[in-house]
Amino acid sequence: MSSLIVSTINVNGIRAAIKQRSPENLGLLPWLADTTADVVCLQETRADDEQLATALAPALADGWHLASAEPHIKGRSGVAILSRHPIEASRLIESDEFGSHGRYLEADTAGVTVASLYIQTGEADTPRQLEKERFMATLGARMAALQAAGRDAVLCGDWNIAHTEADIKNWKGNLKKSGFLPSERAWLSELLASGWVDVVRALHPDVAGPYSWWSWRGRAFDNDAGWRIDYHLATAELAVRAVSARVERAAAYALRWSDHAPVTVEFSG
Repeated sequence: MSSLIVSTINVNGIRAAIKQRSPENLGLLPWLADTTADVVCLQETRADDEQLATALAPALADGWHLASAEPHIKGRSGVAILSRHPIEASRLIESDEFGSHGRYLEADTAGVTVASLYIQTGEADTPRQLEKERFMATLGARMAALQAAGRDAVLCGDWNIAHTEADIKNWKGNLKKSGFLPSERAWLSELLASGWVDVVRALHPDVAGPYSWWSWRGRAFDNDAGWRIDYHLATAELAVRAVSARVERAAAYALRWSDHAPVTVEFSG
């Protein structure tokens, strides 16, 4: 495998990320034009396949290849993968319940399998949380199958779970809330114990964050009161090639084009 740079970003609505939140021509399209990434995973596109291709037309004209999984409910979820290399194959998650939800898509490109995923937000002690847990179980089974296949793989996206106290600024205030529940954190711990590697944390072991999501409300962004919920989980053989990881945090609140920031990892050849 040659060197590979992979980014992930929850765009919080593809059309808004391109137009409505793009003062002074800042937004997703200029970012795609400037990024050094070879592969970009998008989440929460909130667009069907045709709308997504239309929104990304300038990037596709520049040579990006696109695979996408549209949401089953209008205006919800939706994931996609952009690659500067040909996409040899793409797959949805095999599930009667979640296969068409637009929450998981994997693609074979540049010699690796890259997946873009968007786990539900959830809400403690409600059916929404039970749905989240069912998807987590489905995802865990797919991850075990990828490991068994022995192919280099990295799963990128908005996991909507802060794993440890270092991954959330206000952890004390969120102990009983979805996204920081003991059961969710234990599930992530089990994935890591099975051999998956949280690449960003491996490269930044002793820091708070680096956070990748901040509420639009209040001064969360200005005060860096965020959550680290956008992960790259890589198979062990691929993870040892990770040489750098960074969160591309906007220089100012007014320059944000999503409530998330891109998280970028470079793997050596």
